[in-house]
Amino acid sequence: MTRRLIVALTGASGVIYGVRALELLRSASDIESHAIISPSALRTLVAETDHSPEYVRDLAHTVHSFRDIGAAIASGSFRTLGMLVAPCSVKTLSGIATGYGDELVVRAADVCLKERRRLVLLFRETPLHAGHIEIMAQATRNGAIVMPPVPAFYHRPATIDDLVTQSVGRALDLFGIDTGIRRWKDDGNPPAV
Repeated sequence: MTRRLIVALTGASGVIYGVRALELLRSASDIESHAIISPSALRTLVAETDHSPEYVRDLAHTVHSFRDIGAAIASGSFRTLGMLVAPCSVKTLSGIATGYGDELVVRAADVCLKERRRLVLLFRETPLHAGHIEIMAQATRNGAIVMPPVPAFYHRPATIDDLVTQSVGRALDLFGIDTGIRRWKDDGNPPAV
């Protein structure tokens, strides 16, 4: 079976997480990536990065239209490892938590949940109010993994790129995809106290 992973980019700040996921997957010869890029993600892409929409689309093996709820990835018979939503907006999290699949990101996520496939949500919001916490809890009860991209520092990051790559690498670990990120106590670091 072809190992496929769906990567959805939504309009939350932090679109670079989705871009980096697609870049890392492009270099993994055994993974076929399927991307969904929301209109809000494209707007955020222009505001937050120097990447063009064409560059990001070209990273994926297949790009599905945000509105195409009849796409292959909207069916449980289309086998995937699961889905990464990076970044995951509050709106998308709400749709996933409630099963309101009016567009492809939420529909594909709902399919992953019903098929018991891994669904990882890099939720990008802070600070949180009680409603955010409630919908994170509901999504978790439904089977999703809510993973805010909280940076690690044990790998001694020197750049923002180091932080982004480490967070995305940890998210891809959840699908059994090893991107070669530095792990706790790799190379004898951090030093013992």
